[in-house]
Amino acid sequence: MQARVLLAAALCVASTPSLAIEGSSVAGPIGGTDIRSAQLPPPGLYGGIAALWAEAFDFLDQNGKTVPALSEGHLQRYRAGAFLVWVPDFQLAGGSFGLFGVVPGGIECGRLFALTPNRCISGFGDPYVEIAWSRHFGGVRASRYPGAFPIAEGLTLALGFGAVFPVGRYDPFIANLQGPTIGNNIWDFAPNIAFTYVTAPILADGTEISAKLFWNNYLVNPATHYQTGSVLNLDFAVSEKIGRFQIGVGGFYAFQPEDDTQFGLPVPPNGHRAETMQIGPLIAYDMPEYLAAVKFKALETVFSVNTVKAQGFVVTLAKKLW
Repeated sequence: MQARVLLAAALCVASTPSLAIEGSSVAGPIGGTDIRSAQLPPPGLYGGIAALWAEAFDFLDQNGKTVPALSEGHLQRYRAGAFLVWVPDFQLAGGSFGLFGVVPGGIECGRLFALTPNRCISGFGDPYVEIAWSRHFGGVRASRYPGAFPIAEGLTLALGFGAVFPVGRYDPFIANLQGPTIGNNIWDFAPNIAFTYVTAPILADGTEISAKLFWNNYLVNPATHYQTGSVLNLDFAVSEKIGRFQIGVGGFYAFQPEDDTQFGLPVPPNGHRAETMQIGPLIAYDMPEYLAAVKFKALETVFSVNTVKAQGFVVTLAKKLW
């Protein structure tokens, strides 16, 4: 039973897009995580695909007001990411290790300025790889509903380290003049910590609270000599388990504690420090008989400073392969 309940964690590993802060990607599977974020499955190989749509429709300054020069700016992103999760048959200090990787690709369209035409580009984006250690403190109990995964009640903690590899398609001229870009040409190294806590049954099978904190550290973009200040990105979700379903809300909050710099100097007017929060509904459906799951999540900007207002959704399908 322990193995079957933890399998559900691997089947919800890919999450929703956040249009990147200051043109840089934030660590995580296609921009974020949500439910079951600290849990790892039993030993084996898992895989799947996440398809997303995202739109940036308002570019904001340090006061949260629309930047006049970018008032006609608009970007749309259509992405799909194939991912794999491998958990070896090895434990340390009562916890398991997992290796996660995702390779995104797709189309991005739009423009930044009124006098520039809309443009679309396509290609592969920047891959993301993460290694994590996870330990569950608690017990496993059966669901109230027949045919559902067992439930890992109690606390799960995880520690990880992720990296974004800047090998995706990138053209600095197109990115700066028109906006669309598939890759970002920037290394991102992100230590992270996560927890998932599942209560005893309250409304149905139990309430889950999950959160994962990434500390994104960027190297200089060699094409533009621009360096984004470090970004703290907290992904979160609160949901209820109802048999095969898991329904709730998720989102993220991100901010820059450091200035952006170019040629070693702070970018005016205030180091271009960004801050943003998005939130929206999510629903997951487990299919234990196929060792598979599907998930949908949508996000909308609540507030934003020195970045964009955005909205989007993602659909994820995952399955145990071996």
